[in-house]
Amino acid sequence: MVNLSVKLNNLIFKNPVMTASGTFGYGIEYNRFFDIGLLGGIIVKGLSLNPRQGNPPPRIIETPCGMLNSIGLQNIGYNKFVSDILPQFDNIDTNLIVNIYGSEIGEFVELASKLNNYKQISALEVNVSCPNVKAGGATFGKDPEVIFVLVSSIKKVCEKPIIVKLTPNVTDIALIAQAAQSAKADAISLINTITGMVIDTKTKKPFLGNKFGGLSGPAIYPVGLRMVYETYEKINIPIIGVGGINSPDIAIQYLLAGASLIQIGTANFVEPDISLKIIDGIRRYLENEEIDDVSKLVGLAHN
Repeated sequence: MVNLSVKLNNLIFKNPVMTASGTFGYGIEYNRFFDIGLLGGIIVKGLSLNPRQGNPPPRIIETPCGMLNSIGLQNIGYNKFVSDILPQFDNIDTNLIVNIYGSEIGEFVELASKLNNYKQISALEVNVSCPNVKAGGATFGKDPEVIFVLVSSIKKVCEKPIIVKLTPNVTDIALIAQAAQSAKADAISLINTITGMVIDTKTKKPFLGNKFGGLSGPAIYPVGLRMVYETYEKINIPIIGVGGINSPDIAIQYLLAGASLIQIGTANFVEPDISLKIIDGIRRYLENEEIDDVSKLVGLAHN
């Protein structure tokens, strides 16, 4: 019998497979397709203090081996989330992780402080791919000094584990990860989407209403894998791998590269229960390789 459970601080994940923010709604919607309590964790779509309408349409377009999206972080806001969504998780046996974002550090801190009060929430994932209004719109996740201040500020008001989700649109992602670690982040997740665009040759204009969007899906898996591999050698906190995972084989590659846990994203749109198949595939791989604990896979590609 193999052990699939993973420990992150005081949190126990029954297996290393979670669903990625923005690809699984608020999680509870998928409970009609399968028992979401079988997952290691669920990361809800990005949440802000106030409701947000998102970007103008069109917002999504399929690309070769992936998709481009420009949703614009549309969400119901804090008040509606805690009144309508959270109570539905009272009896669901999985780790509920809330992805948060803000337009300035103060918004992150206020939201983290409020969410700290709810027992249904296991941890927070901090989205640093959004623009910092007070820094002229520069992305939080591109500046190690800003990351340090942001994460340090959140840690002062929130006792729950803090996961920092990094943008790949930087020169050295390991440097950003080190800043998050220095600020006492409990884990990092990488990667977020890669910025791209599509032009409509009929209208001769950008297809997406916001011009640019985030590329996700199988096309980005080699990039995500490389960044996990490089970052693993530079930090000592756990890494959560995400980017293009749509099979047990790719999930296992991320573990071997140094990820302790993984997230399934775009594949959820194609196959809603893909996470269960990946969990089973990891289990069968461990049995075939005669490895008794999934944690023994982590970082093996570096040996």
